[in-house]
Amino acid sequence: MVMKSLSIAKSAISPFALARVADSSVIFAEARTEMVRKSIHFLVALTPGIAVINYSLTVLMLMAGVLGYTFMEQLRLAGVKVPVVSTLTSMASRPRDKGAFVLGPVTLGIGALLALLLFPSPAACIGIYALAFGDGFAALVGKLFGKIRPVFLFGKSVEGSMACFGATFVSAWVVSRSFVVALTAAITATVVEALPLKDYDNIALPLVVGFVVQAAMH
Repeated sequence: MVMKSLSIAKSAISPFALARVADSSVIFAEARTEMVRKSIHFLVALTPGIAVINYSLTVLMLMAGVLGYTFMEQLRLAGVKVPVVSTLTSMASRPRDKGAFVLGPVTLGIGALLALLLFPSPAACIGIYALAFGDGFAALVGKLFGKIRPVFLFGKSVEGSMACFGATFVSAWVVSRSFVVALTAAITATVVEALPLKDYDNIALPLVVGFVVQAAMH
């Protein structure tokens, strides 16, 4: 009788319901990966503050971070497990990164570094914040809540783009206290973030936003 009840209950679960459960599991796993990745993005927001204290040391730290990560990632691919770094890299790896060099942290460090080197403080700061918060919240919101994905966003969601716009606008306004600058930064970041640049948006985003903001301030 018990076996019969279990059989009936099992047969009552439709393929559609099973597919929904599977989709939910995939979405949860992808969201967890993005949370790990974007927590690293958010840490980049500390860069402008550290640069105020010691600009040269900040530049050297970013360079050392990029080179050090590159070396440790090569070790990981060679089968040598690096404590903490290898674990975090595996947790932050998207499906396309499996078995390959995880490029995100490298382009992240290079993007922040170039922004510091090429632009004066306000523009560099806004560019880095667009990278940290704009791109960071765009990915998280898009992965968790993104439903509307028009063709012109190249697979990304309207919800994620709105999050990018809002996060960049707020952070740019806090830095500049200018509505025009904040709006310009937010529009620019939203457009660049929507482009299919993969990990290279970590470089394009702070550079393009920093350049446009610097022009808007003059």
